[in-house]
Amino acid sequence: MSDKPAPTIDPPAARRWQHLPAEASPWLHEEVAQRMQERLDVIKCQPAHWIDWEPLRGGVQAHGLLSRRYPRATCTVVETSVQGVGRASQALVTPRWKPQAWLQPRTSVAGHAAPGADMLWSNMALHMAADPLALIEQWHQALQVDGFLMFSCLGPDTLIELRALYQSMCWPAPAHAFTDLHDWGDMLVSAGFAEPVMDMECITLTFETPERLLQELRGLGRNLHPERFAALRGRRWHRQLLQALASFQTGTTPERGDPQPDQP
Repeated sequence: MSDKPAPTIDPPAARRWQHLPAEASPWLHEEVAQRMQERLDVIKCQPAHWIDWEPLRGGVQAHGLLSRRYPRATCTVVETSVQGVGRASQALVTPRWKPQAWLQPRTSVAGHAAPGADMLWSNMALHMAADPLALIEQWHQALQVDGFLMFSCLGPDTLIELRALYQSMCWPAPAHAFTDLHDWGDMLVSAGFAEPVMDMECITLTFETPERLLQELRGLGRNLHPERFAALRGRRWHRQLLQALASFQTGTTPERGDPQPDQP
């Protein structure tokens, strides 16, 4: 297995996405986090200290669920951007002058993870990393011996309908390729994790309008494919995309699009 970055992720684009301010946790991320935290029922280990990796996008509500699940555990929230550190401090840390802060374990916010955690939680972040193996190795270094990792990410069947539509229109791919479950397992073992347990769940989303679909996709991420459209799309292309999505939904055949960029 190669230890190079994922071949269909453009590193500068991934860094730009990483530093964009997270407006709110997407609904899908919160739903996935809810399902993932239910898996913790089978884990008897009660962490004394755990790390929540980038919860502003991964799930602010999920952070609350985990805090209630482990009420005696301290938590380090990791946000890798300066803006994220500030926003997480406001959203997730109870000011020490409030009485309720005296009665609960301390939550701190940092730009990196220090070693020694019993659990590291990362929800829906790994598939947007330009170098996923390096990120997994960073997680491994943050955990103490016998600590465990809980993470989720999108799988290779994600956006399969949208990929088919773009291909039929002779457009570049609408998203970078997502890593297969078995490849994640290989990376975990390569990074030093023992006995990874992988689980797959298919979640099918439907949308009333093409506009609502695009709105949801903007919150979930960006197209990091290095061969994506090289320029901004214009209004004419946007109308064509909406028409193609509507036609695809009804089962009709959309007209092929011009792969060349038009002017905004």
